[in-house]
Amino acid sequence: MTPDPSDDLFSRINDFARATPWLHWPVTEWAKYGIVVFAALLVVGWWIARSRDARTMAAALIAPISTVVAVAVNQPIIKAFDHPRPYVLHPAALVLVTKSADPSFPSDHATMAGAVAAGLLLVSWRLGLVAVACAFVMACARVYVGAHYPVDVVAGLALGALVALGCWLLLRVPVTRLVESLRAGRLGPLVSDAAV
Repeated sequence: MTPDPSDDLFSRINDFARATPWLHWPVTEWAKYGIVVFAALLVVGWWIARSRDARTMAAALIAPISTVVAVAVNQPIIKAFDHPRPYVLHPAALVLVTKSADPSFPSDHATMAGAVAAGLLLVSWRLGLVAVACAFVMACARVYVGAHYPVDVVAGLALGALVALGCWLLLRVPVTRLVESLRAGRLGPLVSDAAV
C-alpha cells in the first residue's frame, strides 16, 4: 500500500498528541462537535446580512447551500481515492475518536469547514475570518485525533472553498434577484430587518 505523502507529518502530530494529554478533551470535542459552531456561524451570517444589501443576503443564503453541495461533491471523490485512514496503516497510532471504516481523503469535516469559511467571507470579512480560524482549528483537530492525514484536511479545505466559490458564481445573480423580490413581500422580515 502506498504511504501517504504527509505520513511523516502525521506521525509527528500523533507524537505531539501523545505528549499533550491535557489537550485531548477539548480537541476531541471540537473534532467531533465543532460542526455545531459552523452551523451557528451560518446563522450569524444570515442575521448580519439582514441589515445589508440584497447581494450580501444572497451570499448568506448561498453559504449553507454550498456547504451541503461541497460535502455531496466530496463523497464520490472519497470513494474514488479510497485512501485508508491513518490508523489502518499505523495500528499503533493514538486515535482519540471512534474509528471509521470510511476512506480518509479528502476529509468531510474539512470540506464542510472550508465551504462555510469561504461562503462567510462573502458575507462579512470579520465573520469570515472567524470562520477561517475555526476551519483551520477543525483541520488541525482532525489530524490531532488521528482521524486524518494532513493532506486529507488540506484537500478538504480547498475543495470546500472552491465549491463555495463556484456556487456563488453560479447562483449570485438569481439569488440576489430572489432576495430583492422577497424583501418586497410578506417574507421580507426573513431577508431584511428593514422590511415592513
